[in-house]
Amino acid sequence: MPLTKPNQQLRRDLKEAAALLKWSGVDLFGVAKRLLAAGDEQGANDLMKIALSFQEAEDKLAGYADEVKLGRIVRGQAE
Repeated sequence: MPLTKPNQQLRRDLKEAAALLKWSGVDLFGVAKRLLAAGDEQGANDLMKIALSFQEAEDKLAGYADEVKLGRIVRGQAE
């Protein structure tokens, strides 16, 4: 069964948010590496923790997008 327009948009939005988290995490890892090279181990560790939490959230959003595709999550009408 094809997705409705609202569900297509929901899936697209979830995938877009997941991609933004992914690239933000990549950027944070890059900054963390520079901090580590500059001797700021604590700052680097803090940024790496944030980047890892982004990765976990990205995985969740990608999973939700898959569930929308499979019809397990459906966008209802606003009341």
